[in-house]
Amino acid sequence: MTANLSDLNKALFDQLNRLNNAELAGDELEAELKRTSAVTSVSKEIVSNARVILDAERHRMEFGSYHKLPELLENKG
Repeated sequence: MTANLSDLNKALFDQLNRLNNAELAGDELEAELKRTSAVTSVSKEIVSNARVILDAERHRMEFGSYHKLPELLENKG
């Protein structure tokens, strides 16, 4: 998987489709619910990180770039 928000979106919908499997029951359902919880938790952190980067870019565009941003916040694309 590449590291972009489109892939994250696809992964989330794939997980939702797995949860919608009417044949899931018992231990398989419980395992899928745990997986969903983990996927959701990691996804929230990825989105939060992307929001910080977007906010930094908006700030740079609004106020100019007088100081070098940390590498993580630089727009390399």
